[in-house]
Amino acid sequence: MELSGGRREESVMTDMKKNIKRTAVLSVVLILMFATTVFGAEQTEEYVPAVYATFWALVPPVVAIGLALITKEVYSSLFVGIVIGGLFYGNAFQPGFSAERSVLHIFEDGLVGVLSDSYNVGILIFLVVLGVMVSMMNKAGGSAAFGEWASEHIKTRIGAQLSAIMLGVLIFIDDYFNCLTVGSVMRPVTDKHQVSRAKLAYLIDATAAPVCIIAPISSWAAAVTGFVKGEDGFSIFIKAIPYNYYALFTIIAMVTLVVLQVDFGPMAKHEANAQKGDLFTTGDRPYAESKQDVIKGKGKVIDLVFPILVLIICCIIGMIYTGGFFDGTGFVDAFAGSDASIGLMLGSFFALIITICFYSIRRVLSFTDCCNSIPEGFKAMVPAILILTFAWTLKTMTESLGAKEFVAGLVGGVSGPLLGLFPAIIFLVGAFLAFATGTSWGTFGILIPIVVNIFSGTNHTMMIISISACMAGAVCGDHCSPISDTTIMASAGAQCNHMNHVSTQLPYAVLVAGISCLTYIIAGFVRNPVVPFIIGVLILIGTFVGIKYITRTDKVNEQEE
Repeated sequence: MELSGGRREESVMTDMKKNIKRTAVLSVVLILMFATTVFGAEQTEEYVPAVYATFWALVPPVVAIGLALITKEVYSSLFVGIVIGGLFYGNAFQPGFSAERSVLHIFEDGLVGVLSDSYNVGILIFLVVLGVMVSMMNKAGGSAAFGEWASEHIKTRIGAQLSAIMLGVLIFIDDYFNCLTVGSVMRPVTDKHQVSRAKLAYLIDATAAPVCIIAPISSWAAAVTGFVKGEDGFSIFIKAIPYNYYALFTIIAMVTLVVLQVDFGPMAKHEANAQKGDLFTTGDRPYAESKQDVIKGKGKVIDLVFPILVLIICCIIGMIYTGGFFDGTGFVDAFAGSDASIGLMLGSFFALIITICFYSIRRVLSFTDCCNSIPEGFKAMVPAILILTFAWTLKTMTESLGAKEFVAGLVGGVSGPLLGLFPAIIFLVGAFLAFATGTSWGTFGILIPIVVNIFSGTNHTMMIISISACMAGAVCGDHCSPISDTTIMASAGAQCNHMNHVSTQLPYAVLVAGISCLTYIIAGFVRNPVVPFIIGVLILIGTFVGIKYITRTDKVNEQEE
């Protein structure tokens, strides 16, 4: 019995050893399988759609823009472009089409991806905070008080428009900040003088990116400086300013249009209707429900001026903070290395807190009224947020299809006799790319390194002219595009139907773009900023004078008939 028990124990021990060995072997196998899986995943090539870096990569934004211009409905147009981009990504109309990949790309990589991006979220928070501040300024009576003050000092439609331009030029820090601030301040003034919302949106848009791109201390200067690798980026930016013909001509065109009182294209109809009392022309008024109750008689001009000044100061501090100014970095370098999204978000938040305290101390608004402005301000920005989200998603689609690589390949092939025409070519390519993708900064990132590689160390002057042409083209395309975030912001700032803004602005921008392209052809050969500029200005002003004469003659003929 003892022997039998010993054998049983020995058998048990043997089984235990076998189980341990089996467990160990199984564990090793599982570990190896896991490791193999991970290793295999790491070695798996990144998925590339069949149409990557081909002409088809530009089809989604082109379709979206075309539909928006035809239907005047921006939300559905953008979504159609997004869907087409997702289908192309999943290899639709190609062997191996995956509907699952297309759907996941649209929603997971697209909509969810852009809303989880920290930069985009910072911009959205900045938007909401500005909406809240505008709501508070209206409720406090600051906007009404400023309107009364402006009515005493700004007597004409020309004066109202020039005031909007002047304010836009002064706020050169950032285009987002420019659009919403100028809109909120000048909208009551332009409304009183019967300036159409479409015209106000144009004035805002034309003083946003075009001014920022020639301002050394701005978020745009910081962006451009960051893309010029191997060179003194800030010095090149300064030298490129005289060659930035589109930005300079846009400002001149805007002032000339206002002073000469000449409008053409769809804008002429909007302005004519505005002088009859209809500021919108079309029935669609997306911001009609965002009007705030105004406490008249209690607010003063200071209740609008103080929050705006605090906002400007706080946003400047926020931007240089992100650039490391308080860690010892110089002011200019801090701006060059700033993060506009974080800086504007922080600046607007602290400006909001200070404004709430200011209104509470002055007793023009209670703390409860200030808090009630939060959902109202958010609601006012919903149209802009929705369009921005769709526009960002469409950009994601085009990037995943290799639109940048396709365009870079085209531009990189320019050489030989075409080098003299290179500034004009890169201006047109930059304008088309920014128009199709809705991003000027993305265009900078694609084209500026190509220009630097072509001319660095060989022809410094041509490098300066070509970089400036790239910046001008990017701003031009961004200015025209209905999916551009700056264009969307201008519509929001003016509280104008987005497609009304796009359709009325487009003829003005295209005219200036054509003259700018001509000046870049001249600049590519004379390589001097002054001669092309003078020629361009003369052509520009002469064109507007001609349009005014033609339109006046047509009106006289109509009256005689």
